[in-house]
Amino acid sequence: MSLLGTLFGIKKENSDNIEVLNREAFANAIMVKDVQLVDVRTASEYGGGHIKNANNIDFFNASNFESSFNKFDKQKPIYLYCRSGARSRKAAKKLINLGFSKVYDLKGGYMQWG
Repeated sequence: MSLLGTLFGIKKENSDNIEVLNREAFANAIMVKDVQLVDVRTASEYGGGHIKNANNIDFFNASNFESSFNKFDKQKPIYLYCRSGARSRKAAKKLINLGFSKVYDLKGGYMQWG
């Protein structure tokens, strides 16, 4: 991790162009207008609490997961989170394979948010 990454809570996964952000960096990044923010937890988990303005696309709904991202701009940054970071990491890899170029993942997931 670079010095800037250390200072700003950014960890770049060079192998797949996914950036893992700590809570503070993630919170600052999603404050922009028209942010592409996705909660990849189940509808039940999402219903129990979520980050404001997050879209819910269930990672475990395999038949619908990839097609649900057709409404998002692949050239704009997209921010993902789940409960602990494991699902969103897998989702981020799928999005890279779908052609998204700027994928950000919340380190530690929603458990670190509150």
